[in-house]
Amino acid sequence: MAAREERTQARVDKALVRPGHRERVEQLVRSQWREPVIVLRLDEKVDLGFAVPGRRLDGTVKGKRLIRRFFWNAARGVGGAAVTVFSLFNAGGAGNPFTRDIHVTGPAGALALGLLDSMRSASGPWLACSPSHLAVIDTGPTYVEVADAPAPRILWHAQQPERPEISFRTRTITWPDGSTFTFPLHGRGEVHHLRKYHEFPDIIHWNGRPAT
Repeated sequence: MAAREERTQARVDKALVRPGHRERVEQLVRSQWREPVIVLRLDEKVDLGFAVPGRRLDGTVKGKRLIRRFFWNAARGVGGAAVTVFSLFNAGGAGNPFTRDIHVTGPAGALALGLLDSMRSASGPWLACSPSHLAVIDTGPTYVEVADAPAPRILWHAQQPERPEISFRTRTITWPDGSTFTFPLHGRGEVHHLRKYHEFPDIIHWNGRPAT
């Protein structure tokens, strides 16, 4: 059963991330950085939670969009009540779909916010990393064929010595001010791709792990 589910998930991942998108991103950054790269598809569907002063839980700036926020809070109250009732009847308990796991932490004006704010408009975000560079790149939706996709766009970029530290083991990017972003990967396919380069605890094989 587990093997069948894994094969099914692999087919789903392949349909959502068509071949060729990763290669376009790799070609773009290799040509500019002249270094080996690791490119990972991020999951834009995850509701990122923020624990940063001055930002709401969803990462928007406190004090802005007040009218829109009023109607959202009203809808959230009605919707949340409906889902809670549904949960009581179907799962024997109450659930709150409007809570979020915390992915972003830091002080007011955290350095991490530059990367996160740049990702808001992305429909196909990728994280590209090399020994001295880190970038977020948008390819547009990856379920379309590469021939029909727009050219990749660099949304955010940092280079040594400003490049933040990255841990592939914890999937966390850490900035000098202590702010962090725990990045979600787009399915098991990206987890398997990362294993080609990462060895526990935090050994990075930039040209791929040697064959065993």
